[in-house]
Amino acid sequence: MKQLHKQSSTNHRRDEEMPSSGQTPPYSPKSLKHPTRSLPRSLNYLLREQRLLFILVGILIGSTFFILQPSLSLLNPSSTDHPHPRSHFPVNHESVYSNGWSSMSDSYRSGGNTNGKGTGRVPANILRRRMRVVVTGGAGFVGSHLVDKLIARGDDVIVIDNFFTGRRENVMHHFGNPRFELIRHDVVEPILLEVDQIYHLACPASPVHYKYNPVKTIKTNVMGTLNMLGLAKRINAKFLLTSTSEVYGDPLEHPQKETYWGHVNPIGVRSCYDEGKRTAETLSMDYHRGAGVEVRIARIFNTYGPRMCLDDGRVVSNFVAQAIRKQPLTVYGDGKQTRSFQYVSDLVDGLVALMEGEHIGPFNLGNPGEFTMLELAQVVKETIDSSATIEFKPNTADDPHKRKPDISKAMELLNWEPKVSLREGLPRMVTDFRNRILNEDEGKGK
Repeated sequence: MKQLHKQSSTNHRRDEEMPSSGQTPPYSPKSLKHPTRSLPRSLNYLLREQRLLFILVGILIGSTFFILQPSLSLLNPSSTDHPHPRSHFPVNHESVYSNGWSSMSDSYRSGGNTNGKGTGRVPANILRRRMRVVVTGGAGFVGSHLVDKLIARGDDVIVIDNFFTGRRENVMHHFGNPRFELIRHDVVEPILLEVDQIYHLACPASPVHYKYNPVKTIKTNVMGTLNMLGLAKRINAKFLLTSTSEVYGDPLEHPQKETYWGHVNPIGVRSCYDEGKRTAETLSMDYHRGAGVEVRIARIFNTYGPRMCLDDGRVVSNFVAQAIRKQPLTVYGDGKQTRSFQYVSDLVDGLVALMEGEHIGPFNLGNPGEFTMLELAQVVKETIDSSATIEFKPNTADDPHKRKPDISKAMELLNWEPKVSLREGLPRMVTDFRNRILNEDEGKGK
């Protein structure tokens, strides 16, 4: 009985200590916080009630920084990092601008000032966005000079070449440059790349080379152009086709304007090149009209300069190589055929102006100065060896009698015209040929 009484008394006390369900206070998480962890009342007030003040102070600080930054840059220009990527990747300028290249780029390096007086102004294209550019045939004569200019202005360049006529030596001064890449590839086969611009130069351009395998020449002009146009369509890149003055054939119009449709033998020994380039122009315009590809078309007239193939059958390289080797200068026919000769740096300037412009073309890119073959032979003799003799041989088939560009369209719309005369540019080419013929294995053949 005592135990029962004791147990009931204990239970009664427990019931008295437990509050009734109706009197249970509501749960509050604040009551669980440690009092020492709560923020001071003043700081808590600022964070809760003065948020607008903090926002205004932040805006004031940011505005002050952006207003004062240009002034600080002007006060200390030496500490400003130029955004031109070339400063981060040194280029062998002596190689890039060798063989007369410096004359083409003087205006670039002087900020566009061509009057010979340095103004100290920064060229506008230093601030341009770095482009990723592919150059097919970039190890060739014209292509390698174009690569030099693109690298010099700060672009990333990918060269595609199968080395049929191109030479590694033409671009080897860029080896080791992180903005340069060389791919051995034939454009007859598709390739996938991510680029902003496509300069399509791949095709043998001299009679000796394009007659060597005419079917391959046709395939390069047609299939190669189709593949590169297809790439431009997929990646939305600008596409420039280097066509040729050969699309005019043996012209009945003189000088030749871009509106002239030409006088071409479609079944002749030169038609693999002539008609191939005409087809490439057709494909380019069809891709532009049908698929919206942004295309440019350049019709290139006779071009000369360093890095030309020594024995490619073109008249300037033939005369120069023969004069250096003490051989007679070979003139085909009566020597009264006329040609116009532009220096390679002028052509490269024209190609870049066309790509960066807003006009499709076609545009004639050439030097309107006209020379007969006998006049050219005389200039070569004066430059290299006045005792050189001239040897006449029968003319080749389908050789045009006259060739002279009308460049008024390029002058008006591209603000371009050639600057280097034949008598000024030829010695630069002679220096390069003499070094290669006398000092390298390339020049040991006859």
